[in-house]
Amino acid sequence: MKPDWDKLMAEYKDHASILIADVDCTTEGKELCSEHGVRGYPTIKSGDPAAMEDYKGGRTLSDFQKHAASLKPSCSPANIDLCDADKKAKIEELQGMSASDLDAKIKEEEKKNAAAEATFKEEVDKLQKRYESLSKEKDEALEAVKESGLGLMKAVKANKGKSGNSEL
Repeated sequence: MKPDWDKLMAEYKDHASILIADVDCTTEGKELCSEHGVRGYPTIKSGDPAAMEDYKGGRTLSDFQKHAASLKPSCSPANIDLCDADKKAKIEELQGMSASDLDAKIKEEEKKNAAAEATFKEEVDKLQKRYESLSKEKDEALEAVKESGLGLMKAVKANKGKSGNSEL
């Protein structure tokens, strides 16, 4: 995938409105990746830099080229003429806020994101512990069945079938 992505980056190198780039989320790009919800690698995002969306398409050069060709400016403060009435009204409302009020609102929403992530992590941890507990119980139950002589029972049955002494 990387060679195809590099070719696409080269094709769009000097494009006026489309940026094709890659970010190393393990080094300098860690903060950017976190900001855009990147959790696994490779992750491909597209759209407005302030509201990136997950790319769900194929992973070949032709798939990337097709997607890149479909990209166009979208509704945003920089392209308000592309917005419907509701989005325009929301953008204008936000633009009318002071920088400190906007920062407070952003922090409030980021706290909600963090809370959702924390809840998810806690619940996954609980599931993991439950899985480990169930796995241990299953292993103990299987060991008990094995210890009860199931293997010997099967061997005796098989032997009876061979010797013609079967009463089955």
